[in-house]
Amino acid sequence: MNRELLLMKQHDDQRIGTSVERATAILQSGGLVGIPTETVYGLGADAHNTSAVASIFTVKGRPADHPLIVHVPDLASAQKWAAEWPISAEALARNFWPGPLTIIVTKSPTAPDTVTGGRSSVALRIPSHPLALQLLEFFPGGIAAPSANRFGKVSPTTARHVLADLDKDVDYILDGGPCDVGVESTIVDCTVSPPQVLRFGSITPEQITSVIGPLAPATGPARASGMLDSHYAPRCHVHPTSSLEEATLLVNQLSTKTRVLNGSLNPQQFAHDLYALLRLADDDGVDDVVIVLPDDDDIGRAIRDRVFKAAADHSNDHIS
Repeated sequence: MNRELLLMKQHDDQRIGTSVERATAILQSGGLVGIPTETVYGLGADAHNTSAVASIFTVKGRPADHPLIVHVPDLASAQKWAAEWPISAEALARNFWPGPLTIIVTKSPTAPDTVTGGRSSVALRIPSHPLALQLLEFFPGGIAAPSANRFGKVSPTTARHVLADLDKDVDYILDGGPCDVGVESTIVDCTVSPPQVLRFGSITPEQITSVIGPLAPATGPARASGMLDSHYAPRCHVHPTSSLEEATLLVNQLSTKTRVLNGSLNPQQFAHDLYALLRLADDDGVDDVVIVLPDDDDIGRAIRDRVFKAAADHSNDHIS
């Protein structure tokens, strides 16, 4: 390794670490920190610091009306962000927090509009990642954190993914290792009755229904992260297929550098690996990734959601 590359690596290594104290100090000073969770890495800022929160939108290139998720250390902290705390939110929080579930409730008057996208509601979550929880104990007021990547692109599941995406735009990355789940949290809107699932994740609608009863279909315009038709997109073209046979036929039609990913064999593991595999395909110069979809149940529903939205980014580029 030549001297220039060595110095660059040493500089990068100084910006990735496990110091909760350093991450806390940066958040307190209005900076941005890459934060590990069990789902994906987040780009965190002090949720009460409007200029710090605004910098999240600038760095990501995220529309200002897209609300952010506020991460909190405990139920009492979450309730401070809410003007109302419905029975459905209480039941979900007690059954699934800490964990990969985001709950939307009517916001408190003190919740900044920059965090909520100017909406009357706020999205809240207690992550289960031990390093994230430790950080939230040091910084209990709330950390606003969408995924730590450019808007609409593949979410990061390692600290190095965050550095590759955001580089100098993030002040420090708290390294908690690879994310356990690998896809974003389930989002449930408890401001409506019956509640609605706005984004699929590893906590399934069936699990939610078992706790709070029937859910209503999500309707209306996008009002939570991941609701746009196109999202989670790598540079390569993504092609969803329903079987390995269909995938093989499609590969034979493509005259490009192609890779097949089979999500039907072990959906839980595939969810964990999906974003890393898409990033690897880009790094390897793959033009087309053909994905065999899992069944539309359990975490397979979340995988299908991410794959179809990743495919939509290039849906008119070539084979339909």
